[in-house]
Amino acid sequence: PLAPLFHLSGGIFSEAALGTASFTMPATGWWQSSAGVFFGGTYAFVADAALGGAIYTSFPRATGLATSELSISYLRPATVKSGSINARARVIQAGKAQGLSEAVIEDAQGRLLAHATSRCIIFKLPFDPPPPPDTFEKKEQPTYPTPDPYLRPPEGALIPREEFETKSGLQISQEWCEGKVPRAPIGELLGLRCVEVGEGVEVFSVPASEWFCTAYRTFYGGAVALIADVAMGGAVNNTLPAASSYASLDLKVYFLRPVQPDGRDLMARAQVVHRGRTLAVATCEITDADGKRIATATSSHLVFEGRSWLRDGVDATLDAAPAEAVNNDLGQRRR
Repeated sequence: PLAPLFHLSGGIFSEAALGTASFTMPATGWWQSSAGVFFGGTYAFVADAALGGAIYTSFPRATGLATSELSISYLRPATVKSGSINARARVIQAGKAQGLSEAVIEDAQGRLLAHATSRCIIFKLPFDPPPPPDTFEKKEQPTYPTPDPYLRPPEGALIPREEFETKSGLQISQEWCEGKVPRAPIGELLGLRCVEVGEGVEVFSVPASEWFCTAYRTFYGGAVALIADVAMGGAVNNTLPAASSYASLDLKVYFLRPVQPDGRDLMARAQVVHRGRTLAVATCEITDADGKRIATATSSHLVFEGRSWLRDGVDATLDAAPAEAVNNDLGQRRR
């Protein structure tokens, strides 16, 4: 049977060989932000499976891994028009204690969306692996009254462009917290609940659901990375004036301890630590229901003041941002 996160997202391993693995996921409307584009962390959700899978293909028996670091550099945003998000990963090095891998993330048309790298901790499993599948007693698979989540019509709503033209990012976030506007589809998918918003601040909770688990019932690192990215993107958005947008440049996540899929809330706390004219940098800390820190993350974003979101995302592409704008902002920071 497929892992819960595969039923949730529709993602599946499309290819695997010694030292390589590919993972693909349909670009459904569930992944949309309120502006209609996908958060960059969606790439992390796809990439983490391929990155870990590529290393896993080189293992001997009774060996496991856990992601300790994940880095992504973004090149182009995705929307439902992307068709699918596909990660192709290969092993860089796999030793006795750690493994390194890299991946390219593309859409259904083969356009490059991002590049990712990962570091994994390798360990011996404390038990022998189960017998081969052909020795299992064949059992009828359970059926459910509704299709898998990714096959259902997306819930939540996109915010009309006119709202972005007349309201600041913070005003829109405050209305979300107050229940005056519906959650975005990705908020419905993840179960986001607003806890606090402020200028450059975003805090929300997410249930540690078994929907985010692998076949080994471990909480998926790609889901943690996605949660952190959504929080940091929200914090940056809360600094935007009306008729403005942003584009994610990169994401770095450090995984500190495993998440227990007990249904209790994870807390994501993000804040902007730098807001220049064209560049914003944010950090995020994710804690479990016992207050233990499970991950920390950083990200950087290009800011487009006076350029609102478009439904196909073309306003927030890196191709549309002149390099000198970024250099000018970096120069101001040095001075």
